[in-house]
Amino acid sequence: MKLSPTYKMQFKRRHLGKTDYQKRLRLLTSKKPRLVVRRSLKYISAQIVQFAKEGDKTLATASSQELKKHGWKFACDNLPAAYLTGLIIGKKAKEKKISEVVLDSGLYTSTKGSRIYAVAKGAIDAGLKVPVGADVFPTEDRISGKHVADKFKDLPAEFEKMKTSLKG
Repeated sequence: MKLSPTYKMQFKRRHLGKTDYQKRLRLLTSKKPRLVVRRSLKYISAQIVQFAKEGDKTLATASSQELKKHGWKFACDNLPAAYLTGLIIGKKAKEKKISEVVLDSGLYTSTKGSRIYAVAKGAIDAGLKVPVGADVFPTEDRISGKHVADKFKDLPAEFEKMKTSLKG
């Protein structure tokens, strides 16, 4: 296929739909580490990433899989698990002397009350400073699992137990 001389080829990650370079540039100009939140079908992962010229450096990482080690016996892809993952990454960041981060939600659509904001709320409750408006966080009932308490009777009690053990 012949291309005209005025045609500009896109970056590969842009073409594949994996990176929004304009959004990434805005995040990197803050010169702060990024709280990168990603979802899969079964788990939620969070990383604290610092920009470097030779490639981004991961400073701390947490996954909702780690909740199983702490005694979590429910699904690892729901809102309470996202909040607890935020608590874990916030605690790990504090151990590494990181106090302020910028939320990087990637290509996910910003939806009020989503799991991405639940991770940010958990990180804030762990002591990190994340510049996010309080109106986008999920409600406390949804974070603690009371909205599904009729289906899972012991979820709210188990959540409170996990929350206190991860904070302290």
